[in-house]
Amino acid sequence: MGSRVGLHGLGYAPGPVTGTLTILSHVGRLEAIHLPPELEGRVEVVPIPMDGELDPDVRGQVLLTTPTSVPTLRDALGRGVEWVHLIGTGIDMFPIEVLGDGIVLTNSRGLSAVPISEWVMACILSFAKHMPESFVTEPPARWNIPPRPLGSLHGARLALLGLGGIGTAVAHRALPFGMDVVALRHTDAPSPVDGVTMVRSIDELVADADHVVLVAPLTDATRGLFDDDVFAAMKPGAHLVNVARGPIIDDGALRRALDAGIVAGADIDATDPEPLPAGHWMYDHPRVRVSPHLSWNWSGAFGAMYEVFLRNLTHWLADEPLESVVDPAQGY
Repeated sequence: MGSRVGLHGLGYAPGPVTGTLTILSHVGRLEAIHLPPELEGRVEVVPIPMDGELDPDVRGQVLLTTPTSVPTLRDALGRGVEWVHLIGTGIDMFPIEVLGDGIVLTNSRGLSAVPISEWVMACILSFAKHMPESFVTEPPARWNIPPRPLGSLHGARLALLGLGGIGTAVAHRALPFGMDVVALRHTDAPSPVDGVTMVRSIDELVADADHVVLVAPLTDATRGLFDDDVFAAMKPGAHLVNVARGPIIDDGALRRALDAGIVAGADIDATDPEPLPAGHWMYDHPRVRVSPHLSWNWSGAFGAMYEVFLRNLTHWLADEPLESVVDPAQGY
């Protein structure tokens, strides 16, 4: 009998699957998802409600759910579930503690790496080239000379907090622009991207950075990490981009850094709370551009959301290691 151990040595489920695999789904029957030929006839998707009561007879080995706290989650887990997959990446809103021992948890890590990395590069380019204020609707006071010098990505230092799927995708796009890319992550492992220099402290990461991009998960180590001390360590005039989680930044410290000119501009796609309430200071601050957590979106986002799950279904049926296994102790 084999063991189904995750790529990071996490999780266990007994033996190869025989017969039909029942998937309990909080996200419907998945009619729009094309099952690979090898899965046809081998899986059954049973939709279950997010709220209310479950059919007393429903049982399944797999639960497909969202990275949030769903009211019927505990009940569903008690119906024979051995593997839970989240159709998302961040797990900071998912109650990991309810899983107990013996249940494998995976997510759709990496599904948004391309669109988010493109968004990051758009933010960096628009900040450096002063867009959209560089465009005119009438003859300017001076032609061929901008009101203030335009920046360049060539030779600029890009600091990445996090070097997972999204951080790696950002690095791959920044390096061809001639940027000097440095990164900080939780391990001492070498960079997975040639040309990216790893640093070992947050102060070293931000000290000489022209652009600081947050692409790390929200954990105990990153919550409130960007406080007054970290902003004080930054080079005045730096540009900040947050496409990770809002609580990584101390909002008050960010506001003070903006007003002091330490941070010349901030592109904030992840806020705390979400949605950001009416009247919040970020909406009106001249150096802040807020977007409603949409950097992940693209025309193929829905299909990509299930790609990892479908691959893992094939692995599960064959008693093979799963991809994107979440380590509850690490929080990602």
